[in-house]
Amino acid sequence: MILLFRRRLAAILAALAGVALLAGPAAAQQGATDGEWRSYGADVGSTKYSPLDQVTADNFEQLEIAWRWRSVDARLTKAEAGGSWTGPANEVFEALAAENPDLWSSEIYSRRPGTSLMTATPLMVDGILYISTPLYQAAAIDARTGETLWAYDPRAYESGTPAVVPWRHRGVAYWSNDDNARIVWATGDGYLIAVDAKTGRPAADFGDGGRVDLMEGVPRANRGEPTGLQNLLALSSQSPPLVLRDTVIVGSSMTDQVLTREMPPGWARAYDMRSGRHKWDFHTIPQSSDEYGADTWLNESWRYSGAANIWSLMSGDEELGYVYLPTGSATGDYYGGHRLGDNLFSESLVCVDIETGQRVWHFQAAHHGLWDYDLASAPNLLDITVDGREIKAVAQPSKQGFVYTFDRVTGEPVWPIEERAVPTDTDLPGEVPSPTQPFPTRPPAFEYQGTSIDDLVDFTPEIRQMAIEAVEGYRLGPLYTPNSMRGTLIRPTLGGGANWMGAAVDPETGLLYVPSTNGHSIVPFSEPDPDSGATMRYIWRWRDGAGGPVMPQGLPLWKPPYSRMTAIDMTRGEHAWMTPLGNGDRYRNLPLLRDLDLPPLGGDGRGGPLLTRTLLINAQTAGGTNGGPRLVAYDKATGEVLGSVDLPGGALGTPMTYMLDGQQYIALTVGGRLPELVAFKLP
Repeated sequence: MILLFRRRLAAILAALAGVALLAGPAAAQQGATDGEWRSYGADVGSTKYSPLDQVTADNFEQLEIAWRWRSVDARLTKAEAGGSWTGPANEVFEALAAENPDLWSSEIYSRRPGTSLMTATPLMVDGILYISTPLYQAAAIDARTGETLWAYDPRAYESGTPAVVPWRHRGVAYWSNDDNARIVWATGDGYLIAVDAKTGRPAADFGDGGRVDLMEGVPRANRGEPTGLQNLLALSSQSPPLVLRDTVIVGSSMTDQVLTREMPPGWARAYDMRSGRHKWDFHTIPQSSDEYGADTWLNESWRYSGAANIWSLMSGDEELGYVYLPTGSATGDYYGGHRLGDNLFSESLVCVDIETGQRVWHFQAAHHGLWDYDLASAPNLLDITVDGREIKAVAQPSKQGFVYTFDRVTGEPVWPIEERAVPTDTDLPGEVPSPTQPFPTRPPAFEYQGTSIDDLVDFTPEIRQMAIEAVEGYRLGPLYTPNSMRGTLIRPTLGGGANWMGAAVDPETGLLYVPSTNGHSIVPFSEPDPDSGATMRYIWRWRDGAGGPVMPQGLPLWKPPYSRMTAIDMTRGEHAWMTPLGNGDRYRNLPLLRDLDLPPLGGDGRGGPLLTRTLLINAQTAGGTNGGPRLVAYDKATGEVLGSVDLPGGALGTPMTYMLDGQQYIALTVGGRLPELVAFKLP
């Protein structure tokens, strides 16, 4: 039955492709245009789609590396010599270390700047690629040769350590008007930078000599006063801003590990792209008792609560003039005894007007969130026909494993979303979980949810017994089971399900492709030292033995697959197919598994998806010629693997594609001591 469905779907897709070729692009066609890639997700609707089709199933494995670009961060550090810092950067760090020996270290990892996590996806405009680096530099690269055309260093590392996961950045945004073109991005030390796209020089008439202070005017975002347990800056950036019309909208990153409930709120901030003039803020946490949503923060906890920030990517509708903001958790992420109530607009999708910042509509995906279930990826805009109705839709994948789907004009759900009762019992004093949470009726969840003995791995009776013994003493339960001092197994993990790499949507077929992972998390709670100045009753703090159940010999705890790609037919609200991402050799080669006849297990990462007219492309951590990372092409209609090419390093960003001089390129960043941007093309 599944094979028959896939064959029928393949035939439908082939027919649609033929009609598209005959009739030309539809008026409402979304995706990259003119062979370029002008936004992080191809377009401001975050489709990650390009209609290019020179690279096909027949020639994908013929792709060769056209050029390799080494990150300009290498100019600041001698990574070849073990990562020691040189030049002006080293002088800065040595001086700071002398003043405060604890500033650049933590319990988990060194806070000294690192260059290896290059997660950016480049843009391509007029034959030039634009990219950001882990140290918040930006660079322009010749898209034909990989030659550096310019690089600009805002020296963000001189201010201290960025929040959350420091020293990574996902990309820049592009704006043009008449003969004026600019590259804009936000930095780890909380500035918005704008430079001339041709020269890389700061835009002199943008803010203060090319930069705007994103902390200015934000309550409790005191520049120079680190927050969190690890001396982190109050407000940072990890993701590209969104440019819509002549306005740039910026989110922020804030640390999860805090001692105090009094933290900065994570507003969405908008600025004029010509002048850098501040236009508006959307308060993700109300700032007065008469603001919408203030009544969802009991005991006026809106007065001091922080975060609910947009740390991931946003989307927009140019025609409507609407921006779609996916927000994160409120302080603290896992204990809400200081912020009782539903806590709008945390963990919500909020539609705002680009000109005024006024809320048009909103949806909260988790009431009184306790599981770090941020809406962590860009919403996907798509036009679909459902039961004969044409709908301008927006689909929001989530860490929970749901896709929430709305009319993007009105906010009405495309399919009903039901409030259902969830467990509320917890042993954390002062905590009051929400008695209900929203559950979409369509499409079905794309990832496993909740934990039970039936979910444990069962490759053999012996392995099943190991898993039962491993979870003994921990709390298991359905999705949204509250945290506990004994340790609740949270599945999907705190990182999802889906995360910042998000989904891709095919505007020709209405199929949404979501990569996800299957695993669990556990939140270790501690009572802070009374002499620390803490105002949080309980904090999340990593400690030895707090990682949760561990299986012997590296065996998996849950049934497979451990990562997957799910194709969802958004016209019907049904899954079209699901395939594991990779063979899972790190598991299947274990002594207790190597002699078993196991299906593909997945577990080879969940890299961001790239869609072309004919292919679904995804980077994975294993399965290459020598077992290393690879770039994989799938049949969009069936999920069948069509081919792969080896990568020179582990992929950290989402691939993109462009056409130049009649040749299609596929480019993506790969990691290592000296990260690179690598471009492939056919011979």
